[in-house]
Order: sequence, then C-alpha cells, then structure tokens
Amino acid sequence: MRPLILAAAIALVAAPAFAQTLKLTGPDGRTAVVSEADLAAMPRVKFVFDAHGQKHEYEGPLLIDLMARVGAPTGKAVGGREMADVILVTAMDGYQVALGLAEADPGTRPNRIIVADRSDGAPLSAKEGPFKLVIEGDVRPARSARMVSAISLIRLGTTPRATGH
Repeated sequence: MRPLILAAAIALVAAPAFAQTLKLTGPDGRTAVVSEADLAAMPRVKFVFDAHGQKHEYEGPLLIDLMARVGAPTGKAVGGREMADVILVTAMDGYQVALGLAEADPGTRPNRIIVADRSDGAPLSAKEGPFKLVIEGDVRPARSARMVSAISLIRLGTTPRATGH
C-alpha cells in the first residue's frame, strides 16, 4: 500500500499544473466549462491597461462573446428587460465584480471588456491568472478581478420586452 501512495504522491508532484477552467452560467441556467485552450481559440482583443502606474497589454476574448456561449443576448437583442441583466464575475478567492450586460456589449459602449489570459505577450502569472477580467477605460483597476473562476448572467429585469428608449 505504501509504494502505491508514494507513487501517487510522486506523480502529483511531477505532473504539470492542471489546466484551469472557467465556469459560465447563462440567463436560463445553461452552463459551459471553458478551458484555457478554448479561450485561446476564440477571437482575440488586445489593449493596454494602466494599473497603478504600470501599463500592460492584455489579450483575451470579449466577455460578451464568452457569455454568448451560454445564451446571453448580444447586439440589438440587448434592450428592454436585458438592460437590467447583470454579469457577476467571481474570482477564486471570492472577490466579485458585477457589470451590466449592456456595459459588456460593444454595441452599447466603446470600451471593451475582456477575459484576459495573456499579458505583454505571455500567459498571465499565477498571481493574476489563468483568467483576469480587464475593463478598458477604467481609471483604477478595482474591477479587474484576477484569478477568475466563474461568470454568471443574472436576469434581474422582469418587465416585458420593450422597444427601447
């Protein structure tokens, strides 16, 4: 029995760190688990973000594109009751950031929101990654949640779909 336990312990130490995943939950409860490879295969966006006087170029897919994988509306479909939908981003340490769905859609506002997996051309450090929420145009990085593990779309709006204002 001891040799088996020792072999298992050695295998765990010798094995590379397991790939991290990101759990997505859509407005109707649909879920998806996205791996680092899945994120890397998606269309990418890059921009420079200044955090505490240090500028870094972050890269990753748009948050709205990730949420579309679990049924989140995008573009012109974001209107009426969807204007009250909230995206809740949760980090491994329990830190949470809430954003309006419309805020994440580039059809509503010009600043992009990405789930970064790279910084300055390299994978994110263990301190930041493997996934980090980065919001272009934020003056301070308080909403740049690091070590993101889950993203959910919460439907708060209950009124019938309106044509907009």
